[in-house]
Amino acid sequence: MAVYDPKSLCADEFINDEEIRATLAYAEENKNNVELIDRILEKARPVKKGNGCTCAGLTHREASVLLACEIPEKIEKMYEIAEEIKLAFYGNRIVLFAPLYLSNYCVNGCLYCPYHLKNKHIARKKLTQEEVRAEVIALQDMGHKRLAIEAGEDPVNNPIEYILDCIHTIYSVHHKNGDIRRVNVNIAATTVEDYRKLKEAGIGTYILFQETYHKESYLKLHPTGPKHDYNYHTEAMDRAMDGGIDDVGLGVLFGLELYKYEFAGLIMHAEHLEAVHGVGPHTISVPRVKRADDIDPDMFDNGIDDDTFTKIAACIRLAVPYTGMIVSTRESEEVRKRLLQVGISQVSGASRTSVGGYTQEERPHDTEQFDVSDQRTLDEVVRWLMETGHIPSFCTACYREGRTGDRFMSLCKSGQILNCCHPNALMTLAEYLEDYASPETKEVGYRMIAEELKRIPKEKVRQIAEEHIRDIRSSNRRDFRF
Repeated sequence: MAVYDPKSLCADEFINDEEIRATLAYAEENKNNVELIDRILEKARPVKKGNGCTCAGLTHREASVLLACEIPEKIEKMYEIAEEIKLAFYGNRIVLFAPLYLSNYCVNGCLYCPYHLKNKHIARKKLTQEEVRAEVIALQDMGHKRLAIEAGEDPVNNPIEYILDCIHTIYSVHHKNGDIRRVNVNIAATTVEDYRKLKEAGIGTYILFQETYHKESYLKLHPTGPKHDYNYHTEAMDRAMDGGIDDVGLGVLFGLELYKYEFAGLIMHAEHLEAVHGVGPHTISVPRVKRADDIDPDMFDNGIDDDTFTKIAACIRLAVPYTGMIVSTRESEEVRKRLLQVGISQVSGASRTSVGGYTQEERPHDTEQFDVSDQRTLDEVVRWLMETGHIPSFCTACYREGRTGDRFMSLCKSGQILNCCHPNALMTLAEYLEDYASPETKEVGYRMIAEELKRIPKEKVRQIAEEHIRDIRSSNRRDFRF
């Protein structure tokens, strides 16, 4: 019998089934324990310290108690504190990105994904380097600066050399005033050597969704292919960090298993990374199972409603306060708006989940990985964010200045968001407004920039930001950053 140990490098010990079950029992016992719930909420609240804030975060047991709580006023308090934490460490900025699907060839048998090997009627496609270039230009013409590349697991069609070639191509494309400044990578679990190659290629975050932390369910959901190896998959982030990648992104696919089990496993994984590597996940994503070719989400009986989904997001924010949180276009505009209020700091915009989808005028569906609920243009998403009080940010400064891993976390905790990330966000927003925005969005954007510049505490920083924004508006000079 495996024994729970967050410092272990064995998946059965740092994601321990017995510990999760004990946690869920403890949470159920205490879900109406008002005194305990109040103590946990108070612990989660950000505390002013010098010019910045600190947050204790929550253990997986404490966070699970909040998730189990059904007292309406306490749930509202969770939402309030979650928003307070997000504003303390990330401000009102929302980072924008887009996925880029390179290939849907895959040798795995995942039951929830249309790319599974037995699906013989889906069109299989792999982008050539010229097609990658064309996709990048289409994304640059929208205004995107940050991509997350996606590919199925297939050692013949999608070897690491192919992924590296694609990364090189993406970074090499300079079109008009457009550049992709950060490439995040979402590919299958691999070796330390391959992670080292990805690091050398200049990737940002390595992202790998666990899908489910419930080992028995995991093995059933991945009946064939290399992904069937639960431990190899679950231990991938440790190998990535050993390979020099210090920004990693976690996520589960909510709906495959009971959400309380998944939540406890997710927080335990974050605790493990902190315990072993001294820094937790850079991001946590919260996807839900969606309809796709050959996939009916109703076949999975663990779906969660929007209220529960919102509560999960808030509890993640309370548990891991410094971690970026991502919601994609899997979710509708309405759901994304709700989640923005409880801790989300990154969203995708104008996403196409098909291979080669951005160069086609009409949204293709034949190679989609899942249905996209929010199908608005990037311009519409940018304007919507501003109209709801958020700064759309295309910033990649921390990555390119070497502020990754624990260095990013130090910045996040130091209270320098308004003097560093805030002006960077405003400058990249000005780039978007000048180069890509509709007249209506441009008008809304510059009104927001004028107001948000006033919030920069240091006068010198504010003056420099104002100067750079004037340069952006009057010339083709771009890519200023603090």
